[in-house]
Amino acid sequence: MTRDARGAAALPSTALPLDAAASREVDTATFGLGCFWGPDARLGVRPGVVRTRVGYAGGSTPSPTYRDLGDHTEVVQVDFDPTETSYRDLLDWFVRAHNPRANSPIRQYDNVVLWHDVGQREAVEDVIAEQETRHGHVNTRAEPLDAFTVAEDYHQKYRLRSAPDLFDALAARYDDAAVRESTVAARLNGFVAGYGSAALLADEGAAYGLPDELLATLRERVA
Repeated sequence: MTRDARGAAALPSTALPLDAAASREVDTATFGLGCFWGPDARLGVRPGVVRTRVGYAGGSTPSPTYRDLGDHTEVVQVDFDPTETSYRDLLDWFVRAHNPRANSPIRQYDNVVLWHDVGQREAVEDVIAEQETRHGHVNTRAEPLDAFTVAEDYHQKYRLRSAPDLFDALAARYDDAAVRESTVAARLNGFVAGYGSAALLADEGAAYGLPDELLATLRERVA
């Protein structure tokens, strides 16, 4: 598996239509919201989101794994097209998705936002200041991203993996790294988990490259 200039796994030459058309000019955001399976699915169907991946960040333990996480936190990393959505839009979603005044007693499941650059840091500081003005002290962690370790393959697009008819249709064309970096997989992961709209499926569904019978099954799920 080759990688593009950003370091993401490159898709094969037989990439599905939506993946082949997906922008490679993206910004990246990293959030922790408890177990990473849920936010991975929810973010995968948000407007402007191009790719998602789950992993471990926010700690100092070298080479974290799911079985040896050390002081890291489960996080989801999102590549998004800044011409379609903004980092601030994603931050606002993040704030609505949890209670900023509470946090997990287990660091693995902390609520955390990890900024990538000065612009993101300033946006995070603004949002935290707004939340503190409205609600008092905020317990959500906010830190620079020092490193991100990709989680094991079986955690990537976890909800989609529970739907073997759909997952196998991707796995027939993609290896695990390409599934992880696929916009199609991000969308299907969200739909299988119960997120995503019929309008999104109607707009994009033909570009998922699914057999007609599987696309019909997906429409039934969403309906």
